[in-house]
Amino acid sequence: ADKQCQFVDAVLDNNPAQAKMVYQIISEKNPIYITRDCQVAKNWVKQQVRGSQRCGVMACCSGQRLKPEGIYVPTDIDVKNWFLAPSDDLRSSNMLEIVASEFKVQGLEIDWGMVCWDADLRRATNGKGWDYYTFRGTKWMKRNKEEQKRYLLNSYRVLLTRSRQGMIIFVPKGVDPESDPTRDSAYYDGIYNYLVNKNII
Repeated sequence: ADKQCQFVDAVLDNNPAQAKMVYQIISEKNPIYITRDCQVAKNWVKQQVRGSQRCGVMACCSGQRLKPEGIYVPTDIDVKNWFLAPSDDLRSSNMLEIVASEFKVQGLEIDWGMVCWDADLRRATNGKGWDYYTFRGTKWMKRNKEEQKRYLLNSYRVLLTRSRQGMIIFVPKGVDPESDPTRDSAYYDGIYNYLVNKNII
């Protein structure tokens, strides 16, 4: 668990070399994968579950442009049933229908997690850090206050450290900005390329 936290810290702190080094240590017992296909991610976590193990879908509460992918982040969920209901109960995390935000999973863990990464936390255009956004009305608004930036970064830190046995990160493909500027593929490509081209995962 300590090494997993070190890995996530390095990823979010823009230290890909450190993240890669730590991941080589934890990868056998705590695998992490990345995909651009939502269904592939769901299939993977589902296939990992054994016995009474839990899997589940998680996303940041500010991930509002995941909706076209079928990922809706509700403001409130039945946390008890999400974590404890039988696998065939629609309220169960194992059904992969109800998405839990950072507020609902903080301090708790599941075995296999699917973490959905939206354009609220995206790579800066210079590729050297993060840009921080919140979605209001019909467009993304940049977060400028340091407190707001830390808050968003910590939200992703929570989501990325909830899976005790392994996780898969889903980064949407996005679309042509002329079709939908709020889902510009460049936003998502930057996130995916950071994780993959830097050989972090």
